[in-house]
Amino acid sequence: MKILIIGTGQVGFFLCERLSLEGHEVTLIDRDGESLKRAEDRLNVLGIEGNGASAEVLEQAGIKETDIFIAVTDLDEVNILACLLAREYQVKTLVARVKSIEFSGRRAVLSKEKLGIDLLINPEDAVAEEIIKIAHRSGTFDVAEFVEGQIQFLGYRITAENPLCNLTLRELGALRGIYRFVVTAISRDGKTIIPRGDDVIQEGDRIFIVVHQNDLPAIQYMLEQKEEKKNRRRRAFILGGGHIGLHVAADLEKLGFDVRLIDRDEKRCEKLSASLRRTLVIHAEGTDVRTLCEEGINDADFFIAVTENDESNILCSLLARQHGVRRTLTLVNQPELLNLAPSLGIDACVSPRLAAASAILKYVRRGDIISLAAIEGSNAEVLELEVKADSQVINTPLRNLHFPAGAIIGAIVHDRTYEIPTGESRLQAGDRVVIFAMPEALAKVETFFARA
Repeated sequence: MKILIIGTGQVGFFLCERLSLEGHEVTLIDRDGESLKRAEDRLNVLGIEGNGASAEVLEQAGIKETDIFIAVTDLDEVNILACLLAREYQVKTLVARVKSIEFSGRRAVLSKEKLGIDLLINPEDAVAEEIIKIAHRSGTFDVAEFVEGQIQFLGYRITAENPLCNLTLRELGALRGIYRFVVTAISRDGKTIIPRGDDVIQEGDRIFIVVHQNDLPAIQYMLEQKEEKKNRRRRAFILGGGHIGLHVAADLEKLGFDVRLIDRDEKRCEKLSASLRRTLVIHAEGTDVRTLCEEGINDADFFIAVTENDESNILCSLLARQHGVRRTLTLVNQPELLNLAPSLGIDACVSPRLAAASAILKYVRRGDIISLAAIEGSNAEVLELEVKADSQVINTPLRNLHFPAGAIIGAIVHDRTYEIPTGESRLQAGDRVVIFAMPEALAKVETFFARA
């Protein structure tokens, strides 16, 4: 496909990287010539310097032949206007990144339907929702849901005490009668492995598993990630009272958490107090250890750092961990720090860039993809596809189908049942399939499920 992207920021660069790797023809527009040159040097993209909301520049970039138009600059107005121009050129799919609540909130006067834009994505809302999912799943650092929440994709860090440590995948397979799940990937030393029977899960690994929601309590028990007793309210400290912090606090209130929200701006604290019902708003710095201890940080379940400063988020999370908080969830924008933070002891890192990109990629992909999640640091994706009635894979044992290398099926959901796949599993029309795929396997997976 021919894809035109406006904006060389983190989201734009990430999308260019993913889509160019898949072999799409990607053109990138930005006013900043240096950023464009850097993108052209590192990626297989064509750079056009200019205003993405200019019809002349869009025509120079080939807007008339474009299949997908994605506007992800830092200015909402530019993104909206660029999409409106692209609509006039009959571009099939239009995507815009917006931060302003006027475009994306419940009371928005201009909705995506009124604007004729397929997707309006707010990275701050997307990352807030990701934080809530992680906080709701004990012990995880990554969470994605598929098939209306029936299938869970979860990331766990392996410690020396973890019962999976030093087991081979073959040994895990022997437990399948008790614990129904699939280890779809192992991340080790910056590399992602699609595991085979002889691969050993080691201390320090990050593993990604696919499990049905009905089997999740047993899996958490096996991994010794036990939920807190129901009669105890979980306590969460949130650092940063911006849009993300407010969103997370409001959602955690609804989930029954005891929430403490910290912000350094006194006037902002007053507004937060008026907006939240049961959250205790604290006017303090994130490094004010004495205040945090007085408010009970040593007995907190979560410390969630979501200020606009990556370094501050990481430092304050480490301080909170040192003073007894059980888990730390940290907002990190810079890709370099996103990979570094877990090695410092941060339990889970969330990225607005990745949250926005996952939502956008869902609209860009070919085939019958229902849902998608991007995995940070590996270029891998988790896909949910529906098997069509005329697909070439129907009613044949998986062992005879030569499923693409670099990908693995994690779960198959039939009409009213589900299964963890084996070589004898057979796909039927209407089945929903959840797949973990490395970048080099993505196109092959789509071809595999193509119509006969």
